[in-house]
Amino acid sequence: MELGRKHIAVICNYQLLDNRIGGMDYFFWAFNKKCLEAGITIDWFFPNAATHGMYDTFTIIANANTSIEALFINYIKHTPVNYTHVITHFVELCTSFYAEVKQLLDTKIIAVDHNPRPLGGYAIKKRLKKRVKGYLYGKHIDEFIGVSNYTSQAILKDFGSFLKSKTKTIYNGVLIEDIVPKTTTRAKTNPKFLVVSHLRFSKGIQDLILAVSHLPQQIIKDLNIDVFGDGPYKATLLQLVAKHQLDGVFNFKGSCSSLNTRYQNYDYMLQPTHMECFSLSILESLAANIPVITTSVGGNQEVVIHEKNGFIFKSKDVQELTALLQSVITGKKQIKINTRKLIEDQFSFELMVENHFDLIK
Repeated sequence: MELGRKHIAVICNYQLLDNRIGGMDYFFWAFNKKCLEAGITIDWFFPNAATHGMYDTFTIIANANTSIEALFINYIKHTPVNYTHVITHFVELCTSFYAEVKQLLDTKIIAVDHNPRPLGGYAIKKRLKKRVKGYLYGKHIDEFIGVSNYTSQAILKDFGSFLKSKTKTIYNGVLIEDIVPKTTTRAKTNPKFLVVSHLRFSKGIQDLILAVSHLPQQIIKDLNIDVFGDGPYKATLLQLVAKHQLDGVFNFKGSCSSLNTRYQNYDYMLQPTHMECFSLSILESLAANIPVITTSVGGNQEVVIHEKNGFIFKSKDVQELTALLQSVITGKKQIKINTRKLIEDQFSFELMVENHFDLIK
């Protein structure tokens, strides 16, 4: 089929919120634009409709009262359409949904996996269920895309190594030109820290609060950590801050749409996460020439190199984090290189869009 005659569906279990515009929104906008310029018709299936940003140029099918899978199945059952490609984002892999799509459509299915895995792995019962689902439904997915090598390996571990021939990695990327880099010298002592995170337990910010509480008082009194983000765990975190009398240290700033210009005002980003797939905030921070202090989970070590462009510590190890923070704050440990070049070379937004577009050529 000619490239310009292609008609694809992109199914995203992703809320479109005008007060929380992230890297994936920019990716969706750029991918939609590239498809339209190539003459490819594209229908988007989201939980909700939206017109902010470039969503006003999208063809969006949405229904907040049903699952994204049920929305799509109902649509193709009642609408005369023949999609050449069906792409899923943030949708559970290897379920009966994919088998039903294949039954209803003669199409190529591409499943993009953004999902982090638990730190200790899944319970044995869930591992067995995933392996069974892999054998039952993995054959209906033509390509599995992991957003990091960690994710691609996790797909094979979860659903079976027999999927290796159709599993590949396409790294997430960031809009580097929109991120203002730090050009002033990083503070050697008493550096400024920020956290960029959804506020939930798995992001480990409670570990950071405990680690700070164990620092010497002479360090704590001059320490400031700005936390950007919101989420269901915020009240608990605020209680923990108050319990350890750290109200003067942690400043909860809420969601922020201008982080790309704010990173430059800091010296290090802290991300004490328990589980991660491949973090866009890490990429953004490094693109702003701000080193990252984070854990060894997920795909973090595919971009953060210990003592080169950041520091790695063991997830949930509060004692190790305390020691690392003290070394950085006192100047014993310091990152001196410009961290932006790695992102420019390997994790650019343009490369991400091009690699995803190549999937439908």
